[in-house]
Amino acid sequence: MLLDLSEEHKEHLAFLLKWWWSLGEETIPKVNEGAARKLNLSSNMVQHGVETLTYLLTESSKLIISEGDFQDSVFVLGFSEELNKLLLPLYLDNRKEIRTILGELAPSLPSYHSLEWQLDVQLASRSLRQQIKPAITIKLNLNLSGDHNTKVLQTDSATLLHLVQQL
Repeated sequence: MLLDLSEEHKEHLAFLLKWWWSLGEETIPKVNEGAARKLNLSSNMVQHGVETLTYLLTESSKLIISEGDFQDSVFVLGFSEELNKLLLPLYLDNRKEIRTILGELAPSLPSYHSLEWQLDVQLASRSLRQQIKPAITIKLNLNLSGDHNTKVLQTDSATLLHLVQQL
């Protein structure tokens, strides 16, 4: 699976990699302003480059891209071979930590506990003596962090059928 980056992302990443390569073994400065002054660039350019590198590493880690696919994804961006070789160890060294952080940031979603349903049919009313109007009432019980949550839904048969077909 290859990553697909927009042209804007490619431009920002190219800048960041050139900047990073020019620094050699130095670490990325804590403040974008200092880096921007050193490189005679705008702080926005530095910020966008860091954000794009973060995006590249986050998306690669999220999709658990293999080494080969990561190299192919970066190769498609058209950078020099030295810059491509610089990104692979960065990805490999940080992907577990990135996945751990993403897991902690993910919202906790409710899980299914049980479902109860009831079919109600109105056969007639004062004005319409021969009508059939079905309604399905669904009581959905969910678990969210150990707490029980109940949702009551009511729908007609056509909407329920459509919902089942879509799912």
